[in-house]
Amino acid sequence: MHRTSHIVSDVMTHTVVAVGREAPFKEIVKTLEQWKVSALPVLEGEGRVIGVVSEADLLPKEEFRDSDPIRLGQLRDLPDIVKAGAVTADELMTSPAITVHANATLAETARIMTHRRVKRLPVVDDEGRLEGIVSRADLLKVFLRADEDIEEEVRREVVSYLFPASAGQPVLVSVREGVVTLTGQVRDAALIPAAARLIRSVEGVVDFDNRLTAVHHVTRPS
Repeated sequence: MHRTSHIVSDVMTHTVVAVGREAPFKEIVKTLEQWKVSALPVLEGEGRVIGVVSEADLLPKEEFRDSDPIRLGQLRDLPDIVKAGAVTADELMTSPAITVHANATLAETARIMTHRRVKRLPVVDDEGRLEGIVSRADLLKVFLRADEDIEEEVRREVVSYLFPASAGQPVLVSVREGVVTLTGQVRDAALIPAAARLIRSVEGVVDFDNRLTAVHHVTRPS
């Protein structure tokens, strides 16, 4: 089998807007609005990512606007209270930044986003320098893959591997709206779950509809 999984560099955005450590609050808000994004990498030196500032980091400024200053002083150790008084990216950002490398698979990246509850990740090189950004929407691009391409890959990399034509009647492959259907008879029923796992790992596959049945050979008395 020769399947190659898509990686972050296949779908990421290469042109990224970012801010420096000393960027003021209002500049950050303006940049978010201008570029229609919800978060910005914070850079220092030669483009090294040191944090991310997001809309969530900015909201405490408005959330605690009408709060009692004395009470705020008593709660100053709470993270949101601290951010309510922040005025630069350095004070606002979440650090260290959660990042990913360009050669990470889309599955790995999706797991990071899910577990860390983030919508986008800066893409960095081995030195931590910014190379791009990848979002949830970027990861979903694989589902735009044509049914014909999925069908060809399933036939070549799964069916011909597990159910070669020499084993009997050919297994038929069809794909509609990303749902893969296999139809036919196979000699080894134990291979059907393996086929299901392999098919679901093909990028762009939405689901698998199994219509395979096992051939039961009857031994005739001599």
